[in-house]
Amino acid sequence: MSASSNTPEIKIEFHTSPVSEADRTQALETPGFGKVFTDHMVLARWTPDKGWHDAKVTPRRPLELDPASAVLHYAQEIFEGMKAYKADDGRILLFRPEENARRFAQSAARMAMPAVPEELFLKAVEELVRVDKKWIPSGDGSLYLRPFMFANEAFLGVRPAQEYIFCIIASPVGAYFKGGAKAVSLWVETEYTRAAAGGTGAAKCGGNYAASLVAQAEAAKKDCDQVVFLDAAEHRWVEELGGMNVFFVMNDGSVVTPPLGGTILPGITRASVIVLAEEKGLRVEQRPYSFSEWKADAASGKLVEAFACGTAAVLAGIGLVRHAGGEFRIGDGQTGKLTSELRQELVGLQKGVTNDERGWTRRILA
Repeated sequence: MSASSNTPEIKIEFHTSPVSEADRTQALETPGFGKVFTDHMVLARWTPDKGWHDAKVTPRRPLELDPASAVLHYAQEIFEGMKAYKADDGRILLFRPEENARRFAQSAARMAMPAVPEELFLKAVEELVRVDKKWIPSGDGSLYLRPFMFANEAFLGVRPAQEYIFCIIASPVGAYFKGGAKAVSLWVETEYTRAAAGGTGAAKCGGNYAASLVAQAEAAKKDCDQVVFLDAAEHRWVEELGGMNVFFVMNDGSVVTPPLGGTILPGITRASVIVLAEEKGLRVEQRPYSFSEWKADAASGKLVEAFACGTAAVLAGIGLVRHAGGEFRIGDGQTGKLTSELRQELVGLQKGVTNDERGWTRRILA
């Protein structure tokens, strides 16, 4: 679908009854993940005649949808995940937000939706963070931002919709996994698949996650933190977790990660990890890696570490892998040395502790 290149001004409508300072302070003490929300949100609308218009930061409230809204019937919906961080010196930083904007546009193209101009996407994110900056936790916390877009036209015909809503909500968050930096356990799914060639695996759309939930529920039954999917064609090649990319660290100093090819989400944390690892002098191989290799390499000691990565969890070491035929540990079952180093480097950049020589961080002026 063609997209209008217009970038409307963003109006600011302040909440007349925001959460009190005392209640906000209490909420920020133990925010969990995705349970507490800020006072405001962003809304913008798209129609063929006006393009993007009526953009505003406005008090957070329920959205009213017609029962025939296309998103409810044909799942025309995409989203992003990103964070705002508070540095020790008070600066507010975003990490590679341009990449989120570009991936959002790529997801929109795959789902036959209009692109949100990068300028509008970035400006909307910054305005929301600026308005709700008091909600950004200090210390290890951050403000998780969820831009999303969905088809809003009331029409039951099977075609791309003619009306869309772009929205951003924000949630102060702590650690994604309950154990914090503790290594996580995985369940290897061999029946259900996340994505197939030619499908929507490279798009960040809700349908991909909905399709993974039954497998994630199975992982929980097996007392595992996450599910890992194999390819749809052969059920042989490791692809990604339910919501994160995966890396394997070998005893020769090389690092292996499954290649992008339309079935794996091009993670921004994944791309950043590749750069950081290569700058350490490590050889990063983006190649197919089979589950049988994974088991054999773990048993022989060739595989010394493995980790998952994504915006929510940053980097999480993988300690235990369960599957239909049994289970195996990676290394000593704890978060590995390289995983910890890469996580520290990445968090240091995101929090403004480390000098950003790559231009990855974007400062939001108060």
